Amino acid sequence: MAPLIELVDVARYYQMGDQRIAALDGVGFAIEAGEMVAIVGTSGSGKSTLLNILGCLDTPSRGAYRLAGRDVQAMSDDDLARARNQLIGFVFQSFQLLHRATAQKNVALPLVYRGLRARERNRLAAEALTRVGLGERMHHRPYQLSGGQRQRTAIARALVGTPALLLCDEPTGNLDSATSEDIMALFHTLHREGNTILIVTHEPSIAARCPRAIRIVDGKILADGPGREVAYLGVTAGAA
Repeated sequence: MAPLIELVDVARYYQMGDQRIAALDGVGFAIEAGEMVAIVGTSGSGKSTLLNILGCLDTPSRGAYRLAGRDVQAMSDDDLARARNQLIGFVFQSFQLLHRATAQKNVALPLVYRGLRARERNRLAAEALTRVGLGERMHHRPYQLSGGQRQRTAIARALVGTPALLLCDEPTGNLDSATSEDIMALFHTLHREGNTILIVTHEPSIAARCPRAIRIVDGKILADGPGREVAYLGVTAGAA
């Protein structure tokens, strides 16, 4: 069975006048369904470019990216949109919630694009909020929720469509340390339930909490292994 994510010799170049900048240079790894993996690196390491490629928001200049066995470069724009909506659940650092909508309406939003009726959308959203411990807060708006509750709402929104992959961009970046611990505990619970979780972070302490971490430095993979062993490697070398 093909890995859920497979990158082979992936490079991403940007042209700056006469100079070609390699944001990624020869990146390759595979992630199996059911894994919980951190991509860790400092600012300028290439992790944001990698995140955009993994999320089907950008394509490599060289190499291959296969998602659930499909060659992403060969997908049409419609195929890419469906992949983002159905295969990937996104969790963002800044939550990306609609301020005037309730938690339930925020969570139900991705299901609108699948053509589900309002009653079914609301039912699934309520189930997802209950799953992340916010069943009693579904009618609250974001300004009525704490930072941790807003991130749990965002996680419920990512989960509601039962995606193959949770792709999390600095999911604890706007949270205090205690709330970050709560969110990581939730990710571990979701992982035990069989979800595939990929966390992109600049924080070694978050990467160390993951069973596996991939450290990226200057657009290259420095190390790939158990989170506690990989998280703090090359921190100075990767500084920008």
